[in-house]
Amino acid sequence: MPPSRSKRLSTRRQLLACAVVGAASTVAYVVWSPGATVKDGRHDLGTNGIWMQHAWLGGDGWFTQYGKEAKKPLFRDPRRLAEAAALLRRHRIRDVFPHLCPAAASGAIASHDPAQTERFLDAFEGFRVMPWVGGVLDVSARPGDRAWREGFTRSIRALLDAHPRMAGIHVNIEPCPSGHAPYLTLLDELRAGLPKGKQLSVAAYPPTTVLHPFNDIHWDEAYFREVARRVDQLAVMMYDTALTNGKLYKDLFSRWTREVLDWAGATPVLLGLPAYDDPGVGYHHADVENVPNALAGAHAALQAYPKLPASYQGIALYSDWEMTEDEWGTLRAQFLRPEGPRGASS
Repeated sequence: MPPSRSKRLSTRRQLLACAVVGAASTVAYVVWSPGATVKDGRHDLGTNGIWMQHAWLGGDGWFTQYGKEAKKPLFRDPRRLAEAAALLRRHRIRDVFPHLCPAAASGAIASHDPAQTERFLDAFEGFRVMPWVGGVLDVSARPGDRAWREGFTRSIRALLDAHPRMAGIHVNIEPCPSGHAPYLTLLDELRAGLPKGKQLSVAAYPPTTVLHPFNDIHWDEAYFREVARRVDQLAVMMYDTALTNGKLYKDLFSRWTREVLDWAGATPVLLGLPAYDDPGVGYHHADVENVPNALAGAHAALQAYPKLPASYQGIALYSDWEMTEDEWGTLRAQFLRPEGPRGASS
């Protein structure tokens, strides 16, 4: 056979092989289903959580500062408080994290309205109320500064002493790189400074991944375990991945679920679900990172266990002010137990 003809045949074979591999890869991707659908409520323990907006507890100055005076009556009205609590009970949420950020340069947490806080606690009887405190690392939150840590701890202690029905505190400092030692020091000091019996909850970071290699918003296993052993609860923020493919997000959420539950040891974990729209930021695409895709990923991981891990507490929704009726409906259809709302004593 002439060399030229042999060369042409070899090229054709290579092209054919590439076409076959490409077709096989396409078929494999089409049939790949990394998530799972679960509608019987087997993964709902009635101990779910939600991040809530500042207006629920915030002082009057916050409404003035941000031009929200007209909205203040909506949050101060006891009927509105009762409606909000009823909505969350219906969706089997137990832990609520009302926003009280950012902290001041002295470490003092954001001001709250004492009378409103007591009204909130009246309406949310049976829930675990843990105000969400912290801020931006090295701006409004400076765990590397001893004086700031002391002020922060004092301020939290004063809040919990003034409102003993609060279950504890929820700390969120962003970003917080893996291995950040001052954050661990802060957690140690908070643990020592909290009133007896109060919970120390944190907004935790998901594991590192090659799909989103930004170390300031991911924790490796060793650091995750260090945080877990210092706190009473980890609400893991499993979003802001910048992914633009739903299947990849479901698969990542599933892998993250297994990792954080295994790494947490005995510390309870809430899987943080994205229920928000933040267009144009680049790191969040709501058509990919959303409640249905996150639930599918969580279900795929959870159903692989013979029984639910002891560290699994449920899911946490970010956030109450972004949840739509469609998203509440998805939660009811694809996660909640069908028998009805969580009782106040459960």
